[in-house]
Amino acid sequence: MSAFDLARVHTHIEHTSAFLDALRTEIGRVIVGQHYLIDRLLIGLLCGGHVLLEGVPGLAKTLTVSTLARALKLSFQRIQFTPDLLPADLLGTLYFNQKEGTFSIRKGPIFANLILADEINRAPAKVQSALLESMQERQVTLGDTTFRLPEPFLVLATQNPIEQEGTYPLPEAQLDRFMLKLHVPYPSREEELAIMRRMARTNGLPVVQPIASGDDILRAREALNMLYVDERLEHYMVDLIVATRDPEAYGLSMLRPYLEFGASPRATIYLNLAARAHAFLQHRAFVTPEDVRAVAPDVLRHRLVLTYEAEAESITSDHIVQQLLAHIPVP
Repeated sequence: MSAFDLARVHTHIEHTSAFLDALRTEIGRVIVGQHYLIDRLLIGLLCGGHVLLEGVPGLAKTLTVSTLARALKLSFQRIQFTPDLLPADLLGTLYFNQKEGTFSIRKGPIFANLILADEINRAPAKVQSALLESMQERQVTLGDTTFRLPEPFLVLATQNPIEQEGTYPLPEAQLDRFMLKLHVPYPSREEELAIMRRMARTNGLPVVQPIASGDDILRAREALNMLYVDERLEHYMVDLIVATRDPEAYGLSMLRPYLEFGASPRATIYLNLAARAHAFLQHRAFVTPEDVRAVAPDVLRHRLVLTYEAEAESITSDHIVQQLLAHIPVP
């Protein structure tokens, strides 16, 4: 890409990404801190990739997602996943219209732009399978009819890592459909103080104004395709993924006992997209190695299947990713 083309793309990126700063500010009227969480949710929104949020109760996971939804001119549905939830409760159903003597379709809450799947791991396998088609194909089949879901469409799911009673582990196939898996951290002491001062009131939360529309999001998605990614950086991203399958080829034989299966090619695609979106959030027209390294843990942590030996030695997927980032040469 020539200097002239890069300057032209930079101008376009600055224009199409301008709404993101206003969006962050509006969300910040309610949410204290959580910049990592907000930026990763925006990356998912920009890429059309679903996001899984994992964290203990009380870290504002649900509040952050609902605040983001209120700041967007998009339809939003919150679905509380429970063990007795049925696929029809999610997708909709066919019902017999006695007055007309015909079957009609009643669409479920999945037909919205933003879906908050609260405590997703509490739903049984049938519901998880029903959600899988929506997440991957962006469509729902009711009876003999297939309906396209609205664009943009995004599933933002939450789960509690410490409570296992009454939960169902998410299948590997469904985990792989999530672009990012986030570990939501505790706030710092200063943020905790600000949270207390803002939330320990009886007059409710500030009113959030809609900042961006669906068209803004779709234009931003088109702009992502214009970002420059150097060929050496493309090879670096591929090396990170291939090293999870063949660590010996990269001098990482010490990781072999801990890796049952590496990441799928979907990880390579999502790593590229997420790095582009990370650069877009900084209003840049090009991707740097720092963009790749920033999003790699979120793209990879739920895609690595670890051995029993790793579990016995308390080796996590985050530890594996950090070893990859430390040892694979950066271009």
